[in-house]
Amino acid sequence: MTRRRLLVANRGEIARRIIRTARTLGWETVAVYTDADAQAPHVSDADRSIGLGAPRAYLDAAALVDAAGRSNATAVHPGYGFLAENAGFARACDEAGLTFVGPPAAVIEAMGDKAAARRLATDADVRCVPGHNGPFDSAESVRAAADALGFPLMIKAVAGGGGRGLRRVDDPLAFADALAAARNEAISAFGDDGVILERLIAPARHLEVQIVADGDGHCIHLGERDCSVQRRHQKLVEESPAPGLGSALRRELGDAAVRVARACGYVGAGTVEFLVDEAGDFFFLEMNTRLQVEHPVTELVTGLDLVALQLEIAEGAPLALTQADLAVRGHAIEARLYAEDPARGFLPRSGRVLAWRPPAGTGLRVDGGVETGTWVPPDYDTLTAKIIAHGRDRDMARRRLMAGLRESRLLGLAHNKSLLLEILGSEDFAAGPVTVGWLDSRVEALAAPGDRRPALAAAAVLATTWTDHGVGVPPGWTNGPGLPLRLDLADEVGEPLRIDVRVRPAGLKVVENAGGADATFMTVSRVVRGEEELTFELDGTPQRVAWAPTVEGWWLDDGSGVHGIMRAAASEPGAGTADPGQIRAPMDGEVTAVAVAQGDRVEAGDLLVVLEAMKIEHRLRAPVAGRIAVLHAAQGDRCSLGAELVQIDPEDSTP
Repeated sequence: MTRRRLLVANRGEIARRIIRTARTLGWETVAVYTDADAQAPHVSDADRSIGLGAPRAYLDAAALVDAAGRSNATAVHPGYGFLAENAGFARACDEAGLTFVGPPAAVIEAMGDKAAARRLATDADVRCVPGHNGPFDSAESVRAAADALGFPLMIKAVAGGGGRGLRRVDDPLAFADALAAARNEAISAFGDDGVILERLIAPARHLEVQIVADGDGHCIHLGERDCSVQRRHQKLVEESPAPGLGSALRRELGDAAVRVARACGYVGAGTVEFLVDEAGDFFFLEMNTRLQVEHPVTELVTGLDLVALQLEIAEGAPLALTQADLAVRGHAIEARLYAEDPARGFLPRSGRVLAWRPPAGTGLRVDGGVETGTWVPPDYDTLTAKIIAHGRDRDMARRRLMAGLRESRLLGLAHNKSLLLEILGSEDFAAGPVTVGWLDSRVEALAAPGDRRPALAAAAVLATTWTDHGVGVPPGWTNGPGLPLRLDLADEVGEPLRIDVRVRPAGLKVVENAGGADATFMTVSRVVRGEEELTFELDGTPQRVAWAPTVEGWWLDDGSGVHGIMRAAASEPGAGTADPGQIRAPMDGEVTAVAVAQGDRVEAGDLLVVLEAMKIEHRLRAPVAGRIAVLHAAQGDRCSLGAELVQIDPEDSTP
């Protein structure tokens, strides 16, 4: 029997998902990992593992091919992201005698160039978004093409993907800055600053068609997915089949996707993406020559295993399915659970997972990349899990997904569960399809912090160790007659939270924003404290809050959102307030620029420091006018969330 050993050139949930199917087909599996991922779950899932070294090693084709050789692998699966659509990597695998689980290198190369892909789609009689394919020999030639095309328009990196190197331009006066920004991002992410221009199609839906093709030219589609719920051009919620799509349009999209796949000689599983406007006209966007993040929704409605099909086709097996064999049953919706803070511009978060409990139940599937104790590093995409629900119809799938999200527990770092619940529960989403710009236009309201009173009440319980078995006050804290216990707390990014607590035989009297004009009052009673969960009544309403301790405080989940509440100090009423001139890191990341020096005078709003994580830049500006008293940040430094970067002496205290 021929040995079959698969090296998975990826990490996180997709590595675990590939390993799971490979094992069912009798493959031995090899995981790779960097120093940042040494204890990651995908490492122990595989039969063996190979260390690569530095965090960027997942992008090192030579290191991955060498790992395959050292482990005696016979095939390599690239997953998605990293080198999954890198023609050089596919070619290097071929040259090393390894089976690359994906299309031929020439196909990746052709479809990875957006300009070339648009020309190929046009030749296949598939209409593209009106635009200009370049190449451009100067910024002036790009601007001339933009003026001829008309505004609004999109600037897109030729080699782009994942929302990188992409800029919308509504105002011609903003074009030069947008072009420079798109090119800078593209050269950083892809090593290529080439761009194309496309007319903005809005409002529009983002639909994609899953195709599968074998080496004999047999190609079929597996239906479409709606991926219109996006933030920063990156998908959050995906579903299949696309809601509100007429049968004729559905058929035309599938046929167009197959024509594109056949025109480029595609082999394996891939996705052809389209924009569909209000009139029902559709336009080719691009082709992703890999497995998509959202492939589980297609698997749940078709009953097929796309990774299994990939592996079988890579080994030379013919596609046993015909288009007539395809049957779509019910509806599936996927939500991506990211470690990020929607209320603070979707800043990525890293840290230790203190507790992870995926939901379970009828119609639910979870593809997770973390376990309790997993470290989520700042070096990679912060997708922690995908929760997917299937039902007989869209509404059942939607309700099952919401129930699954509420049941899930992820404690130790901020994440977007509350936003996902707001999206799924919104009237717009429940009623049917939304367009690409829908979430961006409503994100401020949908991502607004919810009711944190249950979390503050739980923090008060934990701080006072008050349970149905007794009342206690932490050592060193006072709660004398008539004097409340004042807790100086902070959220996970250091913003102050002040509460007063009075312990009474019937419960706790809690005051939020103690001493402030907008103070709110709560009564906490009937408390039962468990090792992982608190139950109590808040002003007579039953509450259930999951909790996990840290050295500094607690992480709390009330079912709809997660809160990090840190115990800054305990003090008597009247303690001081936060320092307005102190600038701390809002995320783990790398200092890419420092715009000031110690002793400089700054105005409120002046740029101080630029942080970057996951290719997302965050510009820190002076909150007050004054002089730079202390500068802790230097270009190239790595910093942790909450680290002090700059101290400003405010103007009124500056000599």
